[in-house]
Amino acid sequence: MKKIIVWTLMGVMALCLAACSKDANEKATDYSVKANWCKIPTITKDVDMFYIPATNYDGEEAGAPNFAPIDNKEMVAGIADEYMAHASAYADVANVFVPYYRQASLKYEEDCWRKTGDMLTALTGTPYTDISAALDYYFKNYNGGRPFMIGGHSQGSAMTKLCLMKYFKEHPDYYKRMIAAYVIGFAVTKDDLKNYPHLKFATGESDTGVIVSWNTEGPGNANAKNMVWMPGAISINPLNWKLDDTYASADENLGSYILNLETLERELVYDIDADAQVNVARGVVVTNADCPFNPYTKIFGEASFHNEDYGLFYNNIKDNVATRVAAYKNK
Repeated sequence: MKKIIVWTLMGVMALCLAACSKDANEKATDYSVKANWCKIPTITKDVDMFYIPATNYDGEEAGAPNFAPIDNKEMVAGIADEYMAHASAYADVANVFVPYYRQASLKYEEDCWRKTGDMLTALTGTPYTDISAALDYYFKNYNGGRPFMIGGHSQGSAMTKLCLMKYFKEHPDYYKRMIAAYVIGFAVTKDDLKNYPHLKFATGESDTGVIVSWNTEGPGNANAKNMVWMPGAISINPLNWKLDDTYASADENLGSYILNLETLERELVYDIDADAQVNVARGVVVTNADCPFNPYTKIFGEASFHNEDYGLFYNNIKDNVATRVAAYKNK
């Protein structure tokens, strides 16, 4: 009887995975078309950043497709804002490339997460098809052999993780030039590192060829379900770059880049008490910052700072990017 139950559960999981991956053979977007890129920079630096945007397409309307059309206006406008809020953190030291892609809707991500327990299952078809094609085109036509970083936020970080597991395993010649992968706002777990031994997690502020990752929560999220978190997650503290629970006070925060709710513009602030401490057991960064929580409580929890994974620690991220790039060049 136990074997029958186990195989039945495995069958249900397989059906869920198939349902959330059914577009895997779809033709990729053509990245020789410049309109399919948000940013193709003028090359002024000797290092690149390939930034994969977060979810900027809700898909809540009746009949809306699971994946955004490549020219979806909601997505295009959202990615432009995200460039300034997140990807700009890399622009001081890197040429920042940002592709559009047929990203999964927030609704579809939630559906797949609730069916399978892993939001990543929403991305293995159409979104991965596009991003792997964008990487192919980038390396063959834009990279010019330069060392690079890759990263994103939320869905973009989930896509980064998927690329680390699949694309770079298949392209070790590219992977050896990776300075770091900033998988911010999506879980990297101990099982990921065990199952993909070519991946290494950061252990400090200056190691290279590594994954840098965290999810940010308030103390009230300790037992919450969170779509971007998974059991066994690992987070590094973005203020002191430690993996243990060493507390970093707000005095170590170099500046937060936060949305002003009155002007609806982001601005650098230094007085919101954005401290940080790793909750090692949960694998997240906990902060007591005086900042609004993420509005999507049903998928991130009542006290998630998911929207501000970058913003709360913005200047520390900028500083760390420069540190890792310098360490790579000095190897």
